[in-house]
Amino acid sequence: MFFESTAKTGLKDIGKNNLIKNETILEILENMGGEHSNKVGYGALDIDKTGLSWILLDWKVQVIKRPIYSEELKIKTWGRCFQKASTYRDFEVYNSEGELAIIATSKWAMMDLEKRSITRLNDDIKKVYEPEEVQVFTEESLEKPYIPEKFTNEFSYTVGRKDIDLNNHMHNVYYMNLAYEAFPEDVYQNIPYDNFRITYKKEITLGDTVTAKYAKVNEKHYVVIENKEKNIVNAIIECY
Repeated sequence: MFFESTAKTGLKDIGKNNLIKNETILEILENMGGEHSNKVGYGALDIDKTGLSWILLDWKVQVIKRPIYSEELKIKTWGRCFQKASTYRDFEVYNSEGELAIIATSKWAMMDLEKRSITRLNDDIKKVYEPEEVQVFTEESLEKPYIPEKFTNEFSYTVGRKDIDLNNHMHNVYYMNLAYEAFPEDVYQNIPYDNFRITYKKEITLGDTVTAKYAKVNEKHYVVIENKEKNIVNAIIECY
């Protein structure tokens, strides 16, 4: 099932030259996916009934023509490739001229909130989403992320209440903000980057202190977010 809706950017959504920020792109895409899930009965409004909530595992985004401030966008999204424990959701974003501006794919799992564990995607869930076979990237959607061996910059942060979402962990968009804080100044001044990916490995919860470590490899910028106290990697971000 293809789901379509619209969005419009505000002042907080833009950066240099009145262009939409990457964080805003993620917010818009996530909201569209949420609207689709609300429509079929597995959205945020249905959690009290189902006890289930979608959690994000991976983003891959390519900006073809970056939208500007106050531009009305049309977003098209659909589920695809339902597996036992995960599924993909793809997106196309069109600008006010009807041009394809952004493509993205994402990987999701469903959490049983009482058990705090991933649950199986049964036939009933698959049926209401009516998955499509179309995918926006021709190559393998989300290959294993690269992790650099050496890092040149880092930033530490303790998670506060404002960072926590409905699943009681740090909201996925804020991982991008952490990555930007780890960027050296010259790298930061060149944002936004038109190709980026975020792989979520372990949730970050209230009070956690995490470290974002930066490296540049083959003209790509990487940030690994980790909890040194728990000895775990929380996320890997790639931008170029």
